[in-house]
Amino acid sequence: MTGHLTVDLRPLAAEDWAAVHQWANHEQVYRYQAWGPNTESETREFVRVAAEAWGAPDQTWYVYAIRFEGMLVGNCDLRLRGGEQGEIGYLLHPDHWGRGVATAAAQRLIELGFTQHGLHRIYATCDPRNTTSAAVLQRVGMTHEGRLRENLRIRDGWRDSDLYSVLVHEWSRSAGSDP
Repeated sequence: MTGHLTVDLRPLAAEDWAAVHQWANHEQVYRYQAWGPNTESETREFVRVAAEAWGAPDQTWYVYAIRFEGMLVGNCDLRLRGGEQGEIGYLLHPDHWGRGVATAAAQRLIELGFTQHGLHRIYATCDPRNTTSAAVLQRVGMTHEGRLRENLRIRDGWRDSDLYSVLVHEWSRSAGSDP
C-alpha cells in the first residue's frame, strides 16, 4: 500500500471533457486500450455518457475525475458487475505518472467498492506489457490470478489481459478495518 498521498475523486461532469481530452488522445495513455486516439467528439460523448450515469436509479458505472494538486489529472471508474463483484480502471495524464496518483485513486476505488457498494471481490485487467499498471494493481493489494489469452483486439492485434483481484477479507486485513 502507498503512503499518505491524497487525491480527490468526484463524479465526472460534462464540462470536464476538455481536460479528459488532454489524455484521451495521448498515445502513451491509449497504447494498450481498444479505443483511441479520441477525437474531440468521441471524448465529449464519453464524458457526456459517464456524467449522465450518475444518479441513474440502476447505476452500475461510477466514473470519477481524479484531482491532484488542484488539477484534473485523470479519470477512474468502478463498474458493478453483479454477484457482488466490481471492476476498476484508471487513466492518468502522463505528466503525472510515477507520483503515486494512480495508486491512490485505485485504493480509493477499492475502498468505495467494499464500503459503499458491499462488494465481495474487485478486479482489474491490464495488458501484460503494461508493467507500470501491473505494479499499481499489486501495490493496492491485488493478487495476480492469471492471464486471459487474446481477449481484446487493439491496434496492434489481439491483446492478452492479466487479471488481478482483491477480496473483501484480504482488503479489510490489509486496510486494518472490518468488512
